[in-house]
Amino acid sequence: MKKLLSLAVAALLVLGLAACGNSQSQSADVDLTTYYESMADQLDWDDNYMAEMPDDMLDTYYPGLRDIETEQFIARAPMMSAVVNEVVLLECKSPEDAQKAADILQQRADEQADGGAWYPDSVEAWKGAQVAVNGNYASLLVSGDSQATLTESYNALFAS
Repeated sequence: MKKLLSLAVAALLVLGLAACGNSQSQSADVDLTTYYESMADQLDWDDNYMAEMPDDMLDTYYPGLRDIETEQFIARAPMMSAVVNEVVLLECKSPEDAQKAADILQQRADEQADGGAWYPDSVEAWKGAQVAVNGNYASLLVSGDSQATLTESYNALFAS
């Protein structure tokens, strides 16, 4: 039932955006918290599994990211897990800032995919990571088990 409700909420969000049409100015209506919570419910990620990244971890994984001014910012990862799951979502003040954020996010994905993730399955998961920029929004989505679900639902937020 919980998954069905999450899917319904995600579908309504996507339909609402589609009904309004999509432009860079309308993308300001994207609620990253609603998207993340919907995906977390659908994928059974509770706060005990996908924790907010502390500042020291953000500075290590994403040097310079916290220096970019944001309207919305979500960075979550499991503190201990053999499964790769990392989600970073930002609404920046400008498209230029979103691109700067995406460059930082891509650096992390590249480092992990080039062997930084150590284990072969983890490296493969990082090779499938998606870094995207949509207007003022930047994101990193990487999930060994749920990459397609995260990517499709996130991209639907900005589909025209």
